Amino acid sequence: MSQEQGDKELSRDELLKKYDRESTYRTNLGKWAILVSILGIALTVFHLWTADDPYRSVIQGAVHLAGGMSLIYLLYPFKQSMTGRKGIPWYDILLSLTALFSNFYIVFNYEHLFQSSVVAGFGLFDKIVATVFVLLLLEGTRRAVGLPIVIIALIAIGYGLWGSGLPHFGHAGFEFDRLMTDLVYSSEAIFGTPIQISSTYIYLFLFFGVMLVQTNIGQFFNDLAFGATGRFTGGTAKAAVFASGMQGMVTGSSVANTVSSGSFTIPMMKRAGFKPEFAAAAEASASTGGQIMPPIMGAAAFIMIETINVPYSDIILVAIIPALLYFTGVFIGTHFEARKLKIYGLPKSELPSPSSLLKQIDLLLPLAAILFMLYSGYTPTTAALWGIFAAFAISFVRSSTRLSLKDILHTLEQGARIALPVIAACASAGIIVGVVVFTGLGGKIANGIIDIAGGNFFLVMFFTMIACIILGMGLPTTANYVVTASLAAPALTQGFDVPQIAAHFFVFYFGIVADITPPVCLAAYAGAGIARANPMKAGVTSVKLAIAAFVVPYVFVTNPVLVLQDATAAALIPALITAFIGMTGISAGMINYFVTGNTWYERLMLIGGGIMLLIPNLFIAFPGLGLIIVVYILQRFRQNTGKKTAVSP
Repeated sequence: MSQEQGDKELSRDELLKKYDRESTYRTNLGKWAILVSILGIALTVFHLWTADDPYRSVIQGAVHLAGGMSLIYLLYPFKQSMTGRKGIPWYDILLSLTALFSNFYIVFNYEHLFQSSVVAGFGLFDKIVATVFVLLLLEGTRRAVGLPIVIIALIAIGYGLWGSGLPHFGHAGFEFDRLMTDLVYSSEAIFGTPIQISSTYIYLFLFFGVMLVQTNIGQFFNDLAFGATGRFTGGTAKAAVFASGMQGMVTGSSVANTVSSGSFTIPMMKRAGFKPEFAAAAEASASTGGQIMPPIMGAAAFIMIETINVPYSDIILVAIIPALLYFTGVFIGTHFEARKLKIYGLPKSELPSPSSLLKQIDLLLPLAAILFMLYSGYTPTTAALWGIFAAFAISFVRSSTRLSLKDILHTLEQGARIALPVIAACASAGIIVGVVVFTGLGGKIANGIIDIAGGNFFLVMFFTMIACIILGMGLPTTANYVVTASLAAPALTQGFDVPQIAAHFFVFYFGIVADITPPVCLAAYAGAGIARANPMKAGVTSVKLAIAAFVVPYVFVTNPVLVLQDATAAALIPALITAFIGMTGISAGMINYFVTGNTWYERLMLIGGGIMLLIPNLFIAFPGLGLIIVVYILQRFRQNTGKKTAVSP
């Protein structure tokens, strides 16, 4: 049976388990369900309690990891096929307790492990705990996130142990016990920046997303999207893009958002007349783009603020134009596809009325609270906390969003559950970062990329892009960014005059679009499962729709004004105009429709002209604009005269 046929029988939960490793948890906990609930609630309450006054970073991270690792062993079985079995095996209970012990050993022995041992050295038991800690972390990550990140972490450990003799990439060398203790008892590895951010900003923003879902405030995003765009040409697809972008910015998972939103939007698009592959692709592209949409974006954005030492409020501003270009490209693509298929908007009777939307406008207050706090100078942690409190308070205004005591406890538990894969990914990524820092590997790889590219700037960008996409096929976005920010971004900042924030957005974007890039395009596969479409065709169509994500990063690296670096009105306005016209031309070429169907040479002219408009040089941009205008005139003439010309496939 083909993958397409097999997907036809899959439910929403089965699709999540098939394409989203993070959803392969136990479904029948038996008597242990109460323990899981207590641990989950306690972990969320701990983060809420310490939000404004966290413990010193290592202790905060150790408690964070203690709850996360212990819950992973209780919820995620050794094999995916065991998710339906009742109860929890004794060995997973033992591993869960060991994970708790190894983390709280750090909490209660902090002074000894992180200060006095630097001089006196570590004892035998310290070394045993560190080794067990690393093994537990890698196995827990394999269960909750998947094998690829574990393989990369093991390669990093192997490099630390045996890479001293490698030509060009050698280092001083590490003994096994020293590497284990450095990885665990250091603030530059497992308890480095990724887990520090995960234990503060990320956890709270993930819980904020859970609050929106559990209170049904998230449903208002869908209603708002259909009210705003549903009446226009291809309204169902445009509404799906709008809604999924809003949902994606708070869920942080391309696959999970594709399945949750797509179960509603994809059937609507198919009923309107869109092909199954296109419906799946539109949902997957929008859901993936949610991770680059301000104000919340994906979890990786919070690590970026510490990595490049830029306030989160600045990250939001910088992200606005690239995100608008991305979603404009997807919107234009759906528009041209709808015109090609003659699919018009939904009737007024099927859309939410403006009055009903206005009555619920207060449901946007949690997002408004976050923005207000950020731009008032408060930390992202404080902003997230106020967003959570605002969502909780507003939920009591109407019965459809009101939470009972049981609902509140369930929401607290879900906050912990949704954070587990991120906790594991950040901690394991810390192993990779630690080895990179200890050995100086980042600078060596950056120099290697530049050497391979022969110093050619565009080849360096291309090789960096390929590295990010390949890593993204196996790593969640957060871990992907941590790794590529350490290994790939320095190639752009060290060898060339690229602003740091532009280089980091470059690797951030290409790590994200791996979810819709064949052959391992998990978000597109998940959408295809709902649409009953060919998964690979859905992946290829996703790339066509999201072509902006493959072009825009090159634009803001070569023209940093689009990420507001040294931006003036005189420089920014022309760059925006040419960028948006360029995206229109590229999308029209990709979808193969502009005023009417494209001939093969018109298609080339549209794509070529669009790319020329994105290049920050008016002497190149104006001829590009001329190509698009010529195609418009040709197609308008052909349309008015009724002349038929064979269009390209």
